[in-house]
Amino acid sequence: MNFSMIRYILGWVLKLEGLFLLLPCLTALIYKEQQGFVYLAVAAFCVFIGQLMSFCKPKSNVFYLKEGCVATSLSWILMSIFGCLPFVFTGEIPSFTDALFETISGFTTTGASILSDVEAVSHCSTLWRCFTHWIGGMGVLVFLLAIIPMSGGSHINLMKAESPGPSVGKIVPKIKQTARILYLIYILLSILQLVLLLLGGMPFFEALNTTFATAGTGGFGIKNDSFTSYSPYLQWVTAIFMLLFSFNFNVFYLLLLRNFKKAFSNEEVRWFLLIVLVAVSIITANIYEVSGNLFKALTDATFQVASLISSTGFASANFDLWPEICKTTLIIIMFIGACAGSTGGGLKVSRFIIMVKSVIRECYSYIHPKSIRKLQLDGKDVEDETVRAVGVYVLTFLLIYGLSLFCLSFDKHSFTTNFTAVLATFNNIGPGLDAVGPTCNFGFFSDFSKYVLMFDMLAGRLELFPLLILFHHGTWNGIFRKRK
Repeated sequence: MNFSMIRYILGWVLKLEGLFLLLPCLTALIYKEQQGFVYLAVAAFCVFIGQLMSFCKPKSNVFYLKEGCVATSLSWILMSIFGCLPFVFTGEIPSFTDALFETISGFTTTGASILSDVEAVSHCSTLWRCFTHWIGGMGVLVFLLAIIPMSGGSHINLMKAESPGPSVGKIVPKIKQTARILYLIYILLSILQLVLLLLGGMPFFEALNTTFATAGTGGFGIKNDSFTSYSPYLQWVTAIFMLLFSFNFNVFYLLLLRNFKKAFSNEEVRWFLLIVLVAVSIITANIYEVSGNLFKALTDATFQVASLISSTGFASANFDLWPEICKTTLIIIMFIGACAGSTGGGLKVSRFIIMVKSVIRECYSYIHPKSIRKLQLDGKDVEDETVRAVGVYVLTFLLIYGLSLFCLSFDKHSFTTNFTAVLATFNNIGPGLDAVGPTCNFGFFSDFSKYVLMFDMLAGRLELFPLLILFHHGTWNGIFRKRK
């Protein structure tokens, strides 16, 4: 285990977080808020600790997937602990547990909040809440790979540990260039959405925070009614960008290269859009029967489907009051989630495609026992190792889901509340149903339940195994051997 390299990476993560904390400092200066001094102090503290940790460069830059997973998990935990300190010291979220919950929810782009009145929060803290979405959306280590001087081909292990999906590859031969291209696409899409929101009459501060929350598919609202009070134009713009940020970013890279044929032939994106179309049709038909307004029904259905399948979590209506078929449809797409290689959460569409094709192949093998069929995705063979990894991932997902649900049951809330609370945090979505519906928050859970949900948020964002490896005794054998 290359512990010196892990320490070096953690130091850079803290220095970057200190740099990011300057944005709420600037916001406090503009709005003349005293909380800015707290953010400045925490930023300086992050840079100081980070400089101490990264001052001595490691002798070896090479590390394997195990080191990548440990560095990624510890980075997100450390980043969340330091990132919650401004909320505690300003007194806006005085409880450390609540502040940590809010921060982890932000960085993991979950959007589940413990705040009952988000409009009472200062401008600088509001910006920091939403900016954590933007930071966590693409991943802080992907950003790290794009800017800091690192060498060695093994750094793909950092991207593999942090990026969502059954498999991760390079867009271009060099990992640094890949990271830069990903962030360039991310920034360009964010700027485009910001401009379109401003053209729709949204104030700049609200447009900036909405863009941060949409780009990271996070969903922290800056109004108590989330998106209900915004115009249909703003809702449609946001819905479209929630879907765009749910696409595999390789598609956008192909579009930039004008390789339209390969971009539009992406099987995962086609299935994703088909699922969205079916879900919108079902929900529109059912809520139109209640409201009688087709355009509003279509707008609400499209917005909520885009919000929940992308794992953003904005709400333009109280979907907890919709017919059961609508709520069931929403729960199904919450499980499915966005595309691999996007900023969205969930199990990922590609995994569902592989699972469905595995079932079909298994049925075919019963009919033709001597046949040998390879799974294909986008016209390419899917390796058996990838199919096995998907099966193990889904099984692990279900085991953790069941255990988390059991732990929450000690709070004695309704099954619907607990079931959708775990679903909303594990898949990094935000709102659920019943007591954690779109008009509610997570503040009523006990501290124990909040820590369970915090674990779920981190595990869901990091694709389970990078976090689980921290609890494996083999990870830390090197430390104990050195001590002996």
